[in-house]
Formats: sequence, C-alpha cells, structure tokens
Amino acid sequence: MNRPSAKLTKQGIRAVAARAGVSTASVSRALNNPDAVSPSLRARIAQAIEAVGYIPHAPARILSSRRSRTLGAIVPTIDNTMFARGIASLQKYLSSVGYMLFLTTSGYDLDVELQQARNLIGRGVDGLVLRGDCHHEGLRKLLADNAVPFINVGIYQPDRPYPCVGTNNEAAAHRAAGHVIELGHRRIGIVSALQRNNDRAGARVAGFRRALAENGLELPPEWHVEVPYTLDDAREAARHLLNLKNRPTAVVCGNDVIAYGVLLEAERSGFSVPRDLSVVGFDDLDWSRHLRPSLTTIHVPTDETWQRAGEYLVRSLAGEQTIMHREIDFSLVVRESTAPPPAILK
Repeated sequence: MNRPSAKLTKQGIRAVAARAGVSTASVSRALNNPDAVSPSLRARIAQAIEAVGYIPHAPARILSSRRSRTLGAIVPTIDNTMFARGIASLQKYLSSVGYMLFLTTSGYDLDVELQQARNLIGRGVDGLVLRGDCHHEGLRKLLADNAVPFINVGIYQPDRPYPCVGTNNEAAAHRAAGHVIELGHRRIGIVSALQRNNDRAGARVAGFRRALAENGLELPPEWHVEVPYTLDDAREAARHLLNLKNRPTAVVCGNDVIAYGVLLEAERSGFSVPRDLSVVGFDDLDWSRHLRPSLTTIHVPTDETWQRAGEYLVRSLAGEQTIMHREIDFSLVVRESTAPPPAILK
C-alpha cells in the first residue's frame, strides 16, 4: 500500500492552513497536541480538514508526538448488551477528543485476554480499558514493562492499587436481595452468571448471600444456579428452581438477561409474576421497563461508567491529575415483577 510522501503531507497541511486562515504550525499543533489549542480553533481546523479532504498520516503523527491517540478495550464478549452499550459510550467520548478505539474480546479466557493485550500494544495503543480486575498474572507486568496505562471498568475496589471506575457490585446485589426480604420473602433463590474469571459475578453473589445471612435466611445448594449469559440457560435454571418441591418464592438474578429467562420460564410453567414468584434483575437494560410485568432491577449508569474510563486514560496521558478509584452510584428500580410472597408459601 502506498503511503503519502512528506511532500504531499506538507501540501495537505498548507491547504488546511490556508482554508482555516491559520499558520501551518497551528494545524500541526492541532493534529498532534489538540489540548494545546483552543476548542474554537480546533473546530475551525477540523472544518478545514473536512473541506479539503485531508487525511492526517497516522504514523507520522505518532512519530512527531510519540502518541497514537488510540486506546484499546478488551471485553469478555460483545453479546452482552451492557458491554456493547459501554463500548458505544466510550467510543463516542474518545471521538469527541480526537482518539480512536481498538476493540477485542477475550471470551472470559485470561490467556486470550493477555494475548489480545499484546496485540493491542503491538498496534501502538496509548492505553487500555479492561473489564473487571480478574486478569492473567502476566498482564500487569506486560503493561508496566511497556508503560501502558490502564483502567479496570465495571468495578469499584478502593483498596486495590489499580485504577478503577464502576459500581460496588457487592453492595448493589445486597440491596437487590434486601428488597425482596423487605417484602417478606424468606425463600430466595439465586440465578447468577458464571463466576469463573468474572469478579463482578462473584461480587454480586457475595452481596446476595450477605443479605440472606444478615436476616438469618438459608440458601440450600439447589437454590443457587450459575448459568452462561443466554436466555436458554436462564430458562433451564428457572425450570430447575420452579420444579423443586420446596421452591423459592423470589429469585434474584445476576443480570437482566438471566431475569428475562426466569420471567419467560415462569410464564410458560403457569406461574404468575409477581403473584407466585418475585424476580429481580441487575443492570436495567432498556427492555426491562417494557416487559410485562416490567422488571424490578438494579440500575447501573453504563454510559457514565465507560465515559469516565475514557476520561481517566485521556487525562492521565495528558499528564493531568485524575481520580484513581471512582465509584458510580447504583439505584434500585422497583417495577412490577416484585411483590410480597403468596400466603400459601409464607
């Protein structure tokens, strides 16, 4: 592939400068160090670039600034609506400040995550957004050896020496379980996401269990089911719980998709929600308020969480002081899927 010559690059910058009515030095400064020019000048130069059809040569910019203005993100999967929404928010923010995003997935495999990090660093990313704090032991050494800043997104762990932004998953799950306990439920089941290599799922299970223990409630082993992130698996878990002779009257779920599966299977099996069974989700996906019954769930500000992750890295790379551990507030959204337990099972 032919690369633009230095002569063509200079001609392009001159054309942009002439169009914007500024010096070529101002154009170069706006391209290589946008924070060094005013927002109004940046906007004028951006309009000129679009008008003349100039495409800045990325390798040349990297050489001049020693920055690629590119971040990488490694998520377990893009099948999860929360990840897809978070990535969209991150990319929107990065685009607004002149950064580009490279995205890869790990499939909840720590070896794959490590290899993807190597690939992204090899591509010259300036920083990495990682999901959670459950990583391969070699990942942090890789990042430190290559002086690549990173942030763990989706968790809040102020006692850890690594930057993070997210909700306190344990506290949020504790609140979700506390809600059905306050309604009078004593037989409470859990359908969680798989906890292997997923510290968010583990923290939520810990929060559910803490709420039960604080209220003297037991959790028989058969009342806790771990499932992959699919409706089919969630429905199978619900089938198991609903067929128990001593079944739960409420089910708290590790995420909304799992809760959808529980709702669907309850309806198919002839149970009325919330008359016969209360169901609580976690995440507050868009569909949760449109279902009938609408889903009681924990609202997590996904857009804000991922934008804050981008802000942390961009500001860190600019040498600005940043908040290392940022907690994002959650809230319980009470809808139609929860109610006091049926009298027959009290």
